[in-house]
Amino acid sequence: MGMTTPPRTLAEALRARDDESLAGLLRARPDLLTPVPNDITQLATRAGTRASVVRALEHLDRFALQTAEALAVAPDPASYETLLGLLTGDGRDDGEHRDDADAAIGDALPAALTTLRQQALVWGEDDRLRLVRTARELLAPSPQHPSPTGLGPTVAEATAGMSPGRLQDILATAGLPATHDPVSAVASLSALFTDRARMGELLDTAPAEALSVLDRLVWGPPYGEVTPNPTPPVKWLRDRGLLLPVSTRTVVLPREAALHLRAGRAHRVPEPQPPAVEAVANRDPQAVDSAAAGQAFLAVNTVEELLKNWNGGGPAILRSGGLSVRELKKTATALDVSEPVAAFWVELTYAAGLLASDGEADERYAPTPAYDDWAELPAQDRWVHLATTWLAATRTPGLVGGQDAKGRALSALGPDLDRSAAPEVRHRVLALLAALQPGTAPDPETVLARLRWERPLRGASASAGDTTDLRSRIALWTLNESELLGITGRGALAAHTRALLGSGPAEAAALLAPLIPEPLDHVLLQADLTAVAPGPLERPLADMLSALADIESKGGATVYRFTPGSVRRALDAGQSAADLHAFLAAHSRTPVPQPLSYLIDDVARRHGHLRIGAASSYVRCDDEAVLNEILADRRSATLRLRRLAPTALAAQIDPASLLDGLREMGYAPAAESAEGDVLITRAGARRTPPRTAPVPVPEGPPVPDATLLGAAVRAIRAGDTAATVVRKDPADAPAAPSGSLPRTTSAETLATVQAAAMTGSALWIGYVNADGAASQRVIAPVRVEGGFVTAYDHTADEVRTYPLHRITGVAELADDATP
Repeated sequence: MGMTTPPRTLAEALRARDDESLAGLLRARPDLLTPVPNDITQLATRAGTRASVVRALEHLDRFALQTAEALAVAPDPASYETLLGLLTGDGRDDGEHRDDADAAIGDALPAALTTLRQQALVWGEDDRLRLVRTARELLAPSPQHPSPTGLGPTVAEATAGMSPGRLQDILATAGLPATHDPVSAVASLSALFTDRARMGELLDTAPAEALSVLDRLVWGPPYGEVTPNPTPPVKWLRDRGLLLPVSTRTVVLPREAALHLRAGRAHRVPEPQPPAVEAVANRDPQAVDSAAAGQAFLAVNTVEELLKNWNGGGPAILRSGGLSVRELKKTATALDVSEPVAAFWVELTYAAGLLASDGEADERYAPTPAYDDWAELPAQDRWVHLATTWLAATRTPGLVGGQDAKGRALSALGPDLDRSAAPEVRHRVLALLAALQPGTAPDPETVLARLRWERPLRGASASAGDTTDLRSRIALWTLNESELLGITGRGALAAHTRALLGSGPAEAAALLAPLIPEPLDHVLLQADLTAVAPGPLERPLADMLSALADIESKGGATVYRFTPGSVRRALDAGQSAADLHAFLAAHSRTPVPQPLSYLIDDVARRHGHLRIGAASSYVRCDDEAVLNEILADRRSATLRLRRLAPTALAAQIDPASLLDGLREMGYAPAAESAEGDVLITRAGARRTPPRTAPVPVPEGPPVPDATLLGAAVRAIRAGDTAATVVRKDPADAPAAPSGSLPRTTSAETLATVQAAAMTGSALWIGYVNADGAASQRVIAPVRVEGGFVTAYDHTADEVRTYPLHRITGVAELADDATP
């Protein structure tokens, strides 16, 4: 620590650290930097606040936390040997296995203690280790919050309110000499429980039932309920102080007795080493990469298909935000996936900035302009964009279908799906997979065990109703989503993902590109009104075919089916029958089947025969017989039609509804403009205004960079110098409160500053800036003129100019306190 005397406080221990060590503390606990502490004392105070200590404890691994828990039940201060004894025991249950475990603990303890010291949770030399008081209060036992070690209070704590007479009865029954001093009585009882030989003799006389009671309490919880007339075994233990009363109905096993029964160990199973991630299968790395690449290509196509389905405007947004259950089911059906998988794709598309609200009065989801740019990228670059978005997103689609803290259902794209822990868990899971040999698929249970060891206190979330082990749930979702997205293949991490995590997006795209199949420029038309795409299609071909036919099945080959409705959709988009015949002839490796040609001609012949416009709406047709047929059809009653002229009907519903109604009756009407021209509806015309992707919700303050850390450490050191500098005070001046600003008159301030400028000496000043923030500084004046003093500021390590009217007062430094 570089100190000649042991530190008496945490502030003194921090003050003795070098700049690198202080920067390490601020890096590990970035919440201490908000705002930057004025000095070391304020830093130490902030490091001991409950919220900051809880956050620091949550980031400890299991063994570092077990070390802190052992210190919480150890004497304060405790020596290194005492701490080691609490973790390894007193040797009464030694064996070959126990010796190996104790050796592992001995090897791991220095590193755990270094971590606790670095994070300012423990301070002091090895012979006087102290746990920060707030951490001791959080980890120490109490009836409301039992210790994680399962140990109860000490004899002194448990007997604090006990009458002297009761203490004398316990001493007499336990065979200890009587004493009228309660302190001596407590010390005598504690000495009995910590004496291995005498404690062994006492337990040898215990009834078997009493030992059975102790066995149930020894590893915790140490509290038990008793009746007004306890059973003989419980009475035997209570009379000898092995069970001490906490209330009229509750007793506790004192810590000293429990430690004797545990052979001196604070934990039943100390875990100095992290559990290994085990493999369930070793696969061929090339097969893994191929499987992952195929899934990556499918992921890109799935996102594209989702957005194509919503090109003309997607589902309406709930008033509470998000997608309704019915719309999620429709989306799952359209994508031919389960609802949880559909929620994943919808959330990923939204997080990537490709999907957003259109902002209209009747709010709906629609693709963003960014989707058009994304769709023009090569497939590997589109995948990289999705993968990097997923890694950083705090949106957690696995929660969809669950409930929040108020019992409300969580919907896809809803406002309550952000979990700040998600990015860290995803990166950690993939890092564990990356540490395995290529082609190795891990056992999910061992992955979860490793994560629980690394962050044992981060299981449950305090927000949004998550009740159990949120990190484990996110880890399982990560493994499933990795397979869907092509991050992994057959359970093992793919080579392009290793590149994405290590080298960056460009290297990942370069590795993925050769594994993605080249798009085809042809299909195979069949006589049953279907077309088979034997692989991925070029974008213009895929767009046109998706307008002309419906996808019937997916897989290695995609099957499209032509129907009257799909052909009409292509005609509505502005294509003519001749265009469709030419398109199919140009892109089919097989002759165009006659049934398909007849279908196109038949639909085209009837297409536009009826015209729909706005009256509210109207129908016009040159063939009076067709209009007569419509009016005679009972299904047209809901359309509320009436004849305006021999070739025109009026309706009291909007044109879109009239179009849908007549199409359901089997007709093929076309919409027209006010000028009588046929309206062409083109796919992909609906876009939201420019939207930015949702920003991930950070988990606490961001980790500061090296520049910010360096500046913060300099500022803290400078403020500490100003706060602790020794100064000369006039003999008749009253003592100023610690930390207060110096106070002198304007004339005294000017005279003292001018004198310091002439002699080159340093001054301690109080200064209030333009914002009203007060601070203490140590300066060496260089020049005084025009109401300003130019000085070298030791606290800022630079030359600055200060208005004299903002200096509250000055004081000379003691001769031995010059910076």
